[in-house]
Amino acid sequence: MGDRWHVEVDRSVCIGSGMCVNTAPDGFGLDTARQSRPRSPDIDANEQILAAAEGCPVEAISITLLESGEPVFPPEE
Repeated sequence: MGDRWHVEVDRSVCIGSGMCVNTAPDGFGLDTARQSRPRSPDIDANEQILAAAEGCPVEAISITLLESGEPVFPPEE
């Protein structure tokens, strides 16, 4: 069994560009305020979700390992 991730969107940072929805439509949606939200906060590790986080123009998406809370994205420096 693969890793499980916890996905969060910092709504105070999100600008509603929709890039995450275009990259991973199964993973993200925009609410009525045009802010991103994960469709499910706890998911199986997924390349599309990671690509969406990496492509967010304001880095509003964070991903951690569900078991340990260890950061997946953004990576620790």
